[in-house]
Amino acid sequence: MAALVARLGDFQRAEDALQEAGISALLHWGRSGVPESPRAWLLKVAGRKALDRLRAEGRGAKREAALAQLTILDTDEVTEDIPDERLRLIFNCCHPALEEKTRVALTLRTVCGLTTEEIARVFLDTAPTMGQRLSRARSKIAMAGIPFAVPGPEDWDDRLQTVLTTIYLIFTIGYTTGPDEPRNLCAEAIFLCRLLLILRPDQAEIEGALALMLLTDARRAA
Repeated sequence: MAALVARLGDFQRAEDALQEAGISALLHWGRSGVPESPRAWLLKVAGRKALDRLRAEGRGAKREAALAQLTILDTDEVTEDIPDERLRLIFNCCHPALEEKTRVALTLRTVCGLTTEEIARVFLDTAPTMGQRLSRARSKIAMAGIPFAVPGPEDWDDRLQTVLTTIYLIFTIGYTTGPDEPRNLCAEAIFLCRLLLILRPDQAEIEGALALMLLTDARRAA
């Protein structure tokens, strides 16, 4: 999802393309087996699905830019190593222009892969209400031209707190859900925090958040 959003610059396009690639995977993998690199296969097919949709649309600067990016994706070898793009997606979801509840919900949907129904249950909302919130957030990001990028040093302090808060809330949701949750959100949050520490080493706030999650997670089985 992060790789597709990076190339398309559009959440909804990326989500639609990935869903279509998932349907194709059910058909093709059922006949010929799972490929050697499943995620690379999905990314490649999703890129081609998005290309087909974009070619059918009218002209526009955004469309042309997305087409150029996807054409590169269609011809180059796709790799599965996309930690930097995931970080950019996290910062994109956690932009200060979005309210905190929306930031968390968008991160859970886009980065952690929870369904709209699952996120609605977390916030005690109905699925249609949460769907509208997510849709408005994607539209706001697109209309405001919020860049898909890790901010520069001058904006780091303002964005760091909201990113860490969101990651810790992801951890908390996983911790309170219990062992029956099919996704290990605690592990996901720890992974995301480690990525942040790689990006900005020796940051006390990041080290403290990671230490707190690791300590809490170590005691979870008890």
